Parts: sequence; C-alpha cells; structure tokens
Amino acid sequence: MAQLLAAPSASSPKISSHFHKRFGAPVFRDSVCFLNNPISRLEVGAISSSTNGAPVIHHTPRNRHFAQNPAIQSILSGKDVSGLSDARGSQNGSGLRGKLNKVVLAYSGGLDTSVIVPWLRENYGCDVVCFTADVGQGVMEMEGLEKKAKASGACQLVVKDLKEEFVKDYIFPCLRAGAIYERKYLLGTSMARPVIAKAMVDVAKEVGADAVAHGCTGKGNDQVRFELTFFALNPNLKVVAPWREWEITGREDAIEYAKKHNVPVPVSKKSIYSRDRNLWHLSHEGDILEDPANEPKKDMYMMSVDPEDAPDRPEYLDIGIVSGIPVSLNGKELSPATLLTKLNQIGGENGIGRIDMVENRLVGMKSRGVYETPGGTILFAAVRELESLTLDRESIQEKDRIALKYAELVYAGRWFDPLRRAMDAFMKEITETTTGTVRLKLYKGSVTVVSRASPYSLYREDISSFENGEIYNQADAAGFIRLYGLPTRVRAMLEK
Repeated sequence: MAQLLAAPSASSPKISSHFHKRFGAPVFRDSVCFLNNPISRLEVGAISSSTNGAPVIHHTPRNRHFAQNPAIQSILSGKDVSGLSDARGSQNGSGLRGKLNKVVLAYSGGLDTSVIVPWLRENYGCDVVCFTADVGQGVMEMEGLEKKAKASGACQLVVKDLKEEFVKDYIFPCLRAGAIYERKYLLGTSMARPVIAKAMVDVAKEVGADAVAHGCTGKGNDQVRFELTFFALNPNLKVVAPWREWEITGREDAIEYAKKHNVPVPVSKKSIYSRDRNLWHLSHEGDILEDPANEPKKDMYMMSVDPEDAPDRPEYLDIGIVSGIPVSLNGKELSPATLLTKLNQIGGENGIGRIDMVENRLVGMKSRGVYETPGGTILFAAVRELESLTLDRESIQEKDRIALKYAELVYAGRWFDPLRRAMDAFMKEITETTTGTVRLKLYKGSVTVVSRASPYSLYREDISSFENGEIYNQADAAGFIRLYGLPTRVRAMLEK
C-alpha cells in the first residue's frame, strides 16, 4: 500500500451517514480505515483534508474496481447516492467489469443461465433480457421460464417460436445440399445455433440492447457458432461469454453463487449426460461416453426405441419431394416442422437414426457423441435416392464434393458466410429437377429404399435393358473401350 500521511489522533475522519448504511461502521487501524462490509473489501486511508476531511482510497489490486465505482466515491465524499449503482450493479451504474446498458441472454432456465443473470447485473451493471427460442426442444423445457427468469433478476423474458423457420430455412437447405459432417453427423446442433443467434440479434434491436450473452463453454463449438452469427448480423453488439470470464468452475460453484445471490436453484434432476435437443435431433455427451470404448447404455436414448425392441413388421412410407425439398408424407402435404415431427415419431418407433461417433471439434480436440436423428435419417435416405434418378454422374460427383465443404462451414458456425450462400445457390440450381416420390421400408433400425419415381428421371428402360435397342448399339462399346483404355495399353507397351 502507498505510504500514508499521519492523521490527527484526536479525531477520526468524517464519514457520511450513507457510508455507514451501505458499508457498515469503519474500523481505524494505524491511520487506515478498513471497511467491514464483505462486499466492499476496501482499504481507505484516514487522511484529514484541510477542506473536507474526505478519506482517500488506495488502489490496491483487490479494491481498484471499487475505488472507481461512482457510488462508492460519492459515499466517501458524503454526496447523495440515490441515483447510483451499488456494487452488485443496476441500470444506473457500472458493474465490477464495466458498464453495459442492456444485455440479451440466450436463456434455457437451467442452472448455468439462471446464474448468468445475476452475474451480468453484478459485473456489468445492466438490465438483462432473457431470450428463449423454441426450436422443438419440448414442452418440459419451456415450462415456467418467465417465473425462473424474473426470479433470477431478469427484467424480461422473450420467447419466440422458431420451429418452422428452423426447418424451412436451415434444416432443409442442409438436407438439399447433402451436408454431413465427418461421414455421420447430420449437424443437428450446428444448424440450430445460427437461427437462435439471429433471433437474439433481432430481439436486441427490438429492446434496445447494446450486448448479447450466451452460456457456452470455452471448450465447445457453440461459442463460435453464436458469436460468428452476431458478428455477421450486427458487428456493433458487444458479446459477453461468462464461462470465459468468471471464476465458476463447476456445478457446485454455480449452486453456491446462486444461493449467495438469492437465485432459485433449478430443482430438476441433473442428467449425467450433456444433452441438446431440437426438432432435428437429440445429442448425448459426457459420463461413460467420454471413453470411446464404452457401449452406450440402453436407457440413455430418448427419441428412439432399441432396434431389437422395434416392431416385428416393417413400416412403409412415401416421401414426396419437390426440387430437393421434402413436402409430403404418404401423399399428404405438410408444413416443414409438422412433416419432421411426424417422421421423428415414426422413425423413433422403428429404432431409426442412432449414430455413435468420435468427431473433431472446431477448437481442435476430439469428442465422442451419440446422436438420435430419426426423422432426419429418413429424409436423407429419400432425397439422396431420388438424386440417383435426376442427376447425371458429373453433377452427383461435384455436388458430393461441395457438400463436404458445405457441412464444414455449417459445423464451424459460418452459416452467414458468402461462401455458404454461394454454395447454397449451386445446390438449389443443381437439384431443381430433383422432384418425385420415394418409398422407404423401415424395419428394426434400418431404412431401405424400395421404389423411386420422378417426372425428370434420367433413367431409360429402353437404354438400360439388356436387349438391343435403337439408341444404344452394343457393338459401339468395342471402339469406346479401345479409346478409353488407350493410356493403359500405352503404359503396358512401355513397361515391356
């Protein structure tokens, strides 16, 4: 601490009544005033000024942020503090880490996001608007959210139903593109994050917020997906990621913080798995799955029955497709979200869509995840099979090549990149004639294509038949083979 000037021993410095009310009675030791209030942790030099006798704050590392707080400065000088913030933050004052006006928080109602609300208020002195997107995570996860949010200190909860937008504008373009990450992953979480983040940007504009916040950890992919969307749609928004800033390291720390700030701790049973659910899929990570050698437990799955327990009779479905986009089930046209919901139910009952994989996260580490995507697995099989009729060889090969990069961009959170948009334009053009109907057989976890038909089919029975026809003369193959095999013959001649 900096050296102190000696204060007159006959009297102590004058401290305003506001000071006593807010921080408790000060204790003087060796001309230094120590505040007993545990929030403040201030050391105040007891220096008598010739003008007003105001104490001096010494800026040690642990009190610098308090010394800079306008409320504390006003209290020490005896000024009125009725319109200023306390150390825990409000809309009128700065918090421990700075000052924001209003923050829109991606909110689920779980322990982490419940704790983030008071943490934002305390550290940034801001109002917190909680935002929840309904992307098909289920009714149970949506119940009582407003009560929870306000009990945590939020000034408002905004809920938006994004299910139709999610399926129509995010899922179906990926389906049309044939985007699959690392041979297996159908991008369930990857597609959901940009639609949620986009809605957060819209809400921030509606409520006049200057910042957005999320509860993603610093090890995962989702932090990138959220923030790249924020950058793309409103680069002026400040982004707060508490898991990269705070001292909370686990569930017990979060519970302790919640109790300290009078935040009701969610009473729902803590799952041993980390799960993410939306209308497209359900993912499972953590616990025994962290060892790739462990087989998933049978009771872990929630969207699908074990294929061994599925019905002993196969179920047949007709999927109608227009320009690479599914539009109907068994001849009945349905909205995107309704179609997917029905296929999730049917697929789940037949044990369809279970995937167990080790994937490469964007941040560099490998992770093991188990995914349930019943409806999505059915739709991928249908669309891909119809393309076998409507696309020529070169188009299929190029589409598959671009689909790999498309999937990589979506996985990495680059949904709003110009490159993905350009690729999507290609996919839309190349699948313009991918229209028709595919019949599938579902049986104990398997999806088998049994028929496909399209008015734009490139398949010609009169050409493909083993019988001779007018269009294809089998004798022409001899000359073709000699020309096609010329490089092979030349190489063989050279080696001899």
